[in-house]
Amino acid sequence: MMLAAGASIASFSSVEQLFLPKSPPPRVDGVHLSLHAAIGNHQRRSSSSFLLHARRFSTYASVSEDPAPVQHQDIHIKDPINSTEASSEDEQRVASHFDWGWVPTFPHAITASMANFMFGYHLGIMNGPLISIAHELNFEGDTILEGFVVSTFLVGAFIGSISGGVLADRIGRRRTFQLDMAPLILGTALSATSENVNVMIVGRFLVGIGIGVNAGLVPVYISEVAPTKYRGGLGSLCQIGTCLGLIAVLILGIPSEADPHWWRSLFWIGMIPAVLVILGMEFAVESPRWLSKVGRWAEAENVIRQLWGDSSVESALEELRSAAKLAESAAEISWSELMSKRYYKAPVIGSALFALQQFAGINGVLYFSSLTFRDAGVSNGMLASAFVAVANLLGALSALYFMDRQGRRNCLMGSYTGMAISMAILFFSLEGYFEEQMSHSLAVIGTLLYVYTFALGAGPVTGIIIPELTSTQARAKTVAVSLCVHWVCNFAIGLLFLEFVDRFGLSVVYASFGVVSLLSVAFANAFIIETKGRSLEEIELLLNSPRD
Repeated sequence: MMLAAGASIASFSSVEQLFLPKSPPPRVDGVHLSLHAAIGNHQRRSSSSFLLHARRFSTYASVSEDPAPVQHQDIHIKDPINSTEASSEDEQRVASHFDWGWVPTFPHAITASMANFMFGYHLGIMNGPLISIAHELNFEGDTILEGFVVSTFLVGAFIGSISGGVLADRIGRRRTFQLDMAPLILGTALSATSENVNVMIVGRFLVGIGIGVNAGLVPVYISEVAPTKYRGGLGSLCQIGTCLGLIAVLILGIPSEADPHWWRSLFWIGMIPAVLVILGMEFAVESPRWLSKVGRWAEAENVIRQLWGDSSVESALEELRSAAKLAESAAEISWSELMSKRYYKAPVIGSALFALQQFAGINGVLYFSSLTFRDAGVSNGMLASAFVAVANLLGALSALYFMDRQGRRNCLMGSYTGMAISMAILFFSLEGYFEEQMSHSLAVIGTLLYVYTFALGAGPVTGIIIPELTSTQARAKTVAVSLCVHWVCNFAIGLLFLEFVDRFGLSVVYASFGVVSLLSVAFANAFIIETKGRSLEEIELLLNSPRD
């Protein structure tokens, strides 16, 4: 099973603490052409201007203390949320109060993240009661059928990932959310009422389609409605929703240990968040980026005023119009155009990020986590799962705090570095370099550290940064392609992991996961630009401006 790392927000007040006012980020001064340029707010940079080679994804954005705005010919690029042109009176007022700018967007982001709650819920729903389901539906002991019931979910998710991008571009983000609940509700109902394995397989397939659509739609929607300043923090709700779903099904599944028929109730309960999403999206806003893309400028203006404030309307609309001018010749790109010279780097980088995420071994670590805890003396599987859930909680809350402070790129590199260190700990504990009890304790530490560091960056950043690096007309399709690669790699790991463990040994497999983690650090260092503090339109102009 795949982990979609994330965790819950303990209370509304804890969220408030995560969005305290902070100094505005420095303005983008140009694009540094050296692959070794460091990005850091503490370093003083030369104010020299560099040419915008904006079709290069492998460039880094250099940062200057000079707050000069980025310019593209006669287009003035200004961040409506993070502008440094505030008066001293405004600065004093903000400095003495909480920063509440995220509050108008929060209910809409929460509504969208309920779709990710279903992601986590349905990922974990088969873990506990699978034996009871197999016994009642008469396929107990048939490991092929058991595996097929679980993996059919992934096949459906793959198909959903492809169709989701088309729907989101055609009918809008809100209506796609609502339409997507149909296969989820139908599939859940079929699973809950199934009397044979064939009906269960069809139900899991339909649920997978719904989950596949949601997996790409949620980060796109949140990135498009969130103000620039809070996009990373609000984007972390994707992973928090997923982890909440995993925790919820873990807790709700406790009665299944005593009641062999409880699994049907678990499926019925899984329909509740789908209904809530349908109702919630009736009150949620449509993405202003999508509205501007289809020419509904008056509605886009109303949404911007509602979510970002009156003072941001003109500057935000200016950025949307500037981005629209660049996209006029390709307002609706085809799948073949997605791999053209102009657009191909975003789906390639997105696919690589998801492939590295999966081949860094999150599924394998989770698969053996219960055995690791059992060897260390924790025989209760539910308690072991609780430890892993707490590690997820801490990691996701850390990501929520650091995403807009340290930046996506730093979180990603730090996350994979921590995962590599965790794999080193697991490798040495398995190879018998320490006495037995010490080895078991180190294995537990390595497992929890791995899950924590995964939730800190590799889990949430991968989903957040791909929509940020993609232009509006290609965003949904790019996310769809990237997620298709994700599901294929997820399926491959599930299919081959145990075979590799039997052939090479667990320590060697863990060592290979560590190597992939280090490669991921190098990949992020070479190809990921920092998107913190930049509007989606500013990023799009940087990436798509013609060479001077």
